[in-house]
Amino acid sequence: MKCLQYLVSVILAGSLLGFTQFVQPAKAQVAYGSYVGVGPTVGFSDGVQAGGVLAFRYKLLKVPVSFRAQALIGQSTAVVPTVSYDFPINWQTDAYLGAGVVLAGGSTPSPVGNQISFALQPGVDYIIPNSNTVIFGNAIIAFDAFRDGGTAFAVQGGVGLRF
Repeated sequence: MKCLQYLVSVILAGSLLGFTQFVQPAKAQVAYGSYVGVGPTVGFSDGVQAGGVLAFRYKLLKVPVSFRAQALIGQSTAVVPTVSYDFPINWQTDAYLGAGVVLAGGSTPSPVGNQISFALQPGVDYIIPNSNTVIFGNAIIAFDAFRDGGTAFAVQGGVGLRF
């Protein structure tokens, strides 16, 4: 009987010691979840132009990188695909910086210009706790976005549904 008690003690102690190697201190990670969202957009470069935005985020799970795309609909439409690096702030919030292109054309400018151009996209995503709802906000800075030259600047925000 004493031998059995000793064996059980050794097994329990070994299990606890083995378990401690997997326990890591808690730290903030990038907010999980891809989403689709809608909201308003305002462009400030060619006068003030209000419109709507359809936003999409696909979050890679192993690295803090996301693929994003936004369709900005104003006097004309532009699509802005970007790749972003996500900076965790807490369990529900991350800030990000994206780089990509503005795909726009036509004679009427969109909220981010009227020609293909390079874009930077800083922003923030906030996941409402215990829900699939995301609140997002960002800016798009499009360099050489107009046919006659100039930088375009637009801000957008809205509500999304995680999937």
